[in-house]
Amino acid sequence: MIEDIKKRALHRTAILEGQLRGVAKMIDNEEYCMDIITQSRAIQRSLESLNRLLLENHLRTHVSHMMESGGDEREQAIEEMLKAFEVTGK
Repeated sequence: MIEDIKKRALHRTAILEGQLRGVAKMIDNEEYCMDIITQSRAIQRSLESLNRLLLENHLRTHVSHMMESGGDEREQAIEEMLKAFEVTGK
């Protein structure tokens, strides 16, 4: 993993842990539902930020190598990217 991305991803996970603990506390304290939803949505945005970092690392390391290798590795890289961006109605 690229060191800078690793550092930022670990920082993001620490933030997420704190956000989740905060939401659990809000639920336990029976705080206003809309306030809890607002925090939950913030967590979703934080997860998306983490996913972008992980995707960037994957593209800069594994995918670039797999594309250069060609053949089956290239096809695997394409399939992984399609799966990563798969949109489901679930």
